[in-house]
Amino acid sequence: MRDLRDAMMVARNTDGKLVRRPLSPHLQIYRWPLSMVLSVLHRASGVALSVGTLLMTWWLVAAAVSDEAFARAQWFMGSAIGLLCLFGWTIALMFHLFNGVRHLAWDFGLGFDAPHYNTTGWAVVIATVVGTLLVWIIGLAVW
Repeated sequence: MRDLRDAMMVARNTDGKLVRRPLSPHLQIYRWPLSMVLSVLHRASGVALSVGTLLMTWWLVAAAVSDEAFARAQWFMGSAIGLLCLFGWTIALMFHLFNGVRHLAWDFGLGFDAPHYNTTGWAVVIATVVGTLLVWIIGLAVW
């Protein structure tokens, strides 16, 4: 049995003769530009925010239902897995916020030209790290 890729490389030219055509390189060949990575992460952070919001909703509903339910939710949030989930949710929230501000600036025509395009992308990454660390340092200091 022939490889499927070989069959896909066969085409006909305008004269009707069979010719071999190249396939596009796979995604692993390309070097992902920063804008591509941030676009994929923006979508993923939106999904993570949805899942994290369900976790926070469980915590709030448990607080309204009973002391036992709230104690159970509070125990989970304070466990290693709960803290990891909250940390990931904070990263997703900060990234989605700062990348959304970047997109809003683009809508106004700011930072979309070539010299500023990567600069604003790296500013989003730095602001995400700084914002997340700031929230957690303040949160742990108060806790």
